[in-house]
Amino acid sequence: MANITLKGIKKAYGKVQVIHGIDWEINNGDFVVIVGPSGCGKSTLLRMIAGLESITEGEISIGDTVVNALEPSKRNIAMVFQNYALYPHMTVYKNMAYGLKLMKLPKAEIEERVQKAAKILEIEDYLTRLPRELSGGQRQRVAMGRAIVRQPAVFLFDEPLSNLDAKLRVQMRLEIKNLQAELGITSVYVTHDQVEAMTLGDQLAVLNGGYVEQLGTPIEIYERPASVFVAGFIGSPSMNLLDGQMGADGTALILPDGSEIPLTTARPSLAGQPVTLGIRPEHFSLSGGDFTVPLKVNVVEQLGADTLVHGHLGESTAPLVLRLEGVQSLNTGGIVQVGIPQDAVHIFDQASGKRVD
Repeated sequence: MANITLKGIKKAYGKVQVIHGIDWEINNGDFVVIVGPSGCGKSTLLRMIAGLESITEGEISIGDTVVNALEPSKRNIAMVFQNYALYPHMTVYKNMAYGLKLMKLPKAEIEERVQKAAKILEIEDYLTRLPRELSGGQRQRVAMGRAIVRQPAVFLFDEPLSNLDAKLRVQMRLEIKNLQAELGITSVYVTHDQVEAMTLGDQLAVLNGGYVEQLGTPIEIYERPASVFVAGFIGSPSMNLLDGQMGADGTALILPDGSEIPLTTARPSLAGQPVTLGIRPEHFSLSGGDFTVPLKVNVVEQLGADTLVHGHLGESTAPLVLRLEGVQSLNTGGIVQVGIPQDAVHIFDQASGKRVD
């Protein structure tokens, strides 16, 4: 096991800069998740840690060793890929044992490691099968087993569940989480799925255009997003974001429909300034709150345990999504008063997109 340190990491392809100076300390034994939309640089960053991509500028250390110039095979890492990357002509056993044979380990030790990993992953009955005889979930277990047998200092996961169906993704997500907790190996996991990120990671790094928008625990990022981008990306459904304005004396927020939200703490420095307001869908209620707003109902989605209500503020075009508990009977086209607690409103600077505290 080992900690990972990134210092001023940059990556450019010619004149195109894709990673812009990332500093990050990953503690020994942590499970960290790099999350962001397609093209934000998350897989590139992971591949630089693995040694599969060169570093334009900066320094990466694994443990006490600077690994910039080390080949992937010398970094004491194991990587699990999106497409499993199994040898189709080899049995499950041989796929898992192949890397150990290259390391010239004794046959007895190879046998012990493979059997132990197979037992942990519950694939003991598949050791004599070829990859084509396995389901997607079983193939991913084999790929994880191949990583486990190496007993690395660091696990790297590059969107390993994206090829699986929704139900199997949930199952494998739990298995990966339990496996990492059991083995205690420092792990870096890349995904574009914010639900995976929230449920798996001890720490998250939210990437946007090659920049780290926010580092923190899943709950810290969910409850106090550092920017409009993070607020809109983390959460399902995502946070409602409305263009508004601070009142003339900084004691109230003015919504697009003209409604005012009184503030518990005045912000005179923002008086009269345009701001972006953020409200999570689950913070609305039909039973009132610190203040209420008129919602014109457009679409109602009954999910059983929850009801999603899509609408907009009064006669304005500002869209809102509400998550209400249980089954709610609301008339499409009707207007209902929905309540919001004052402490549930997030304020962002409209020019920079950064959070205003």
